Amino acid sequence: MLEEAWDTEWKTDDDYLQWSLAWVRAAARVLKDDGLFYIFGQLGKREHIWLHFCSMVAKELQFHDMIIWDRAVGYNERYDSFTPCYEMILALRKSESAKPYFNKDAVRLPYEEEKIKAYLRDKRYKDKDARLSHLEKGKYATNILRVPSLKGSSKEKAGHPSQKSEKLIEQLILSSSRPNDLVLDPFLGSGTTAVVAERLERRWIGIEVNPNYVRIAEQRLTALREQKDAPLFKEISS
Repeated sequence: MLEEAWDTEWKTDDDYLQWSLAWVRAAARVLKDDGLFYIFGQLGKREHIWLHFCSMVAKELQFHDMIIWDRAVGYNERYDSFTPCYEMILALRKSESAKPYFNKDAVRLPYEEEKIKAYLRDKRYKDKDARLSHLEKGKYATNILRVPSLKGSSKEKAGHPSQKSEKLIEQLILSSSRPNDLVLDPFLGSGTTAVVAERLERRWIGIEVNPNYVRIAEQRLTALREQKDAPLFKEISS
């Protein structure tokens, strides 16, 4: 797959880092005190750049968590190391004293039926009804999110080379926002964040400079809506 323009437009690593710092600061300006800022990255051809980036932006905002997205299937196999199978999601909050909203119950993972039966046989739990109620809610998700990456045959695949699955973005939005909260994606791409946010009754703002991806996002949003009452995007001339 050919590299996109965003992979080749910076002459040096420092140019890329300074550009990154500029957009992080712009987005951080509108981050709410109880909001979370998620940034995707990976260790690969630019492993040293991602590490420098994480260190740099953690000085701008408060480090909150490092989430691992287990893509389930490896990609870009390397001859000199293990096959990469994950990406990182750096989570930042406004400040050290900020208390982000986070709903762990919204992203519980269901137990398998056999696992529930096994736990109910545990004699340490006297109140079986209370134990069953707890188990039926599911277990808390960890900061390792196992969500298969999208393949070419996926119905979700919309033509963007780094498109994330709706299930993955859903877990981030459900856990760290409430209905009617505003979700910002400064690199909207094919519109996954907007589609998921709208489906979950969140307001959203998406920014995308590539007109081809804007059209894809519009098509996905139009398919989601029963009717379109207003233009989906406002084009801003440079």
